[in-house]
Amino acid sequence: MSAPPAGQLPASSLLQLIWLASPALPVGGFSYSEGLETAMERAQPATEMIASDWLTDQLQISLARGDLAVIAQAIPAWRSGDLPRVQQLNAWVLQTRETSELRAQAEQMGRSLLDWLRNHDGANAAHIEACAQMQPTFPVAFALAVSQTEAGVRDCLLAYAFGWAENMTQAAIKSVPLGQSAGQRMLARLAGAIPAAVEAAMQLPDDERQAFSPMLAILSSQHETQYSRLFRS
Repeated sequence: MSAPPAGQLPASSLLQLIWLASPALPVGGFSYSEGLETAMERAQPATEMIASDWLTDQLQISLARGDLAVIAQAIPAWRSGDLPRVQQLNAWVLQTRETSELRAQAEQMGRSLLDWLRNHDGANAAHIEACAQMQPTFPVAFALAVSQTEAGVRDCLLAYAFGWAENMTQAAIKSVPLGQSAGQRMLARLAGAIPAAVEAAMQLPDDERQAFSPMLAILSSQHETQYSRLFRS
């Protein structure tokens, strides 16, 4: 088999990123709305534009300055075997989840991805066990998974962000509710905003990384007692 052209991602690494970004990955991302379900109930009448604005803001204000920035630092740390740095990043995620619901999501999805990695060819067994010892969060476990590929950090962040966008678009379709065409329009808008969010995350130093989203935290807390919930709390 001939080698890929210079600068082109090998097919195996590209497929791995697509796999990890897929909503079908058995980590449970589809079962959370990250406050969106409550936001749509409070915004009655909820509309496509309200949901689209909400998710775009969440991408730029929360994801880009938090999880994406963590993953951008965790990938090179895993690749170099810098476990203290990985532990520091994982602890930051745990400490900055502002509700029990958001923390439970990060922990459950992290454990599930680690279980998936244990049954996946090519995974680094020593790193998997080291990750298991630190109560892994999903961003840090995702960074471990993609660190096994030849993909650059930017491509890994694009995959993570698009996987998040797909899950959240599906949450919006169910919460508003909306049709599939509206969902595709929302996903197209998010896809257009993702590259800039990724670039911002890659440039963010530690002292500017943040997870302060007070309205998101309030809505996540209210979700725990919301009547007739579709998503996990």
